[in-house]
Amino acid sequence: MKYLIATDIHGSLYYGQKIIDAFNLLQADKIILLGDTLYHGPRNDLPKEYNPKELTNLLNQYKDKIISVKGNCDSDVDQMVLQFPIIAPLIIMEIKNRNIYFTHGDIFNSDHLPPMNKNDILVHGHTHVVRKEVHPDHIYLNPGSISLPKENCYHGYMLLDEDCFYYYDENHQIKDVYKID
Repeated sequence: MKYLIATDIHGSLYYGQKIIDAFNLLQADKIILLGDTLYHGPRNDLPKEYNPKELTNLLNQYKDKIISVKGNCDSDVDQMVLQFPIIAPLIIMEIKNRNIYFTHGDIFNSDHLPPMNKNDILVHGHTHVVRKEVHPDHIYLNPGSISLPKENCYHGYMLLDEDCFYYYDENHQIKDVYKID
């Protein structure tokens, strides 16, 4: 299975379409959204083509392909209009005898880990900063933000294919890779 992983769209129809384009181009099976899908939040500038209503319509067309967690900017109203669940704080899957935890990053993050085993992988957004860090007790990966990157990061997303995480920029160019050993 191929999973396209994106976070922090923050209501941008432009970057939401980039995710759908990547999903189709890379022939992914599912999209994992790591929260902050529709609302931009009071600390962020409006992203390019901010249009949460049309982004909702676009994403709802892929409702059977989307797995999502709740971000700190997601609300009950967002769940009322989105036709896929966004209320889970984290999703766990196993690959090569390792648990991979997908979460937004506001509750569970590299400084406040969920209950994990040694060498499990934590994937979260929230910071809008691309990261790949190997810690003594876990691995931390962050695709950054597709719409509002910070700290001079690129607009990005990830693809999990078999046992590799591929980091992509908005032009669908590979920027980095993490292989699960």
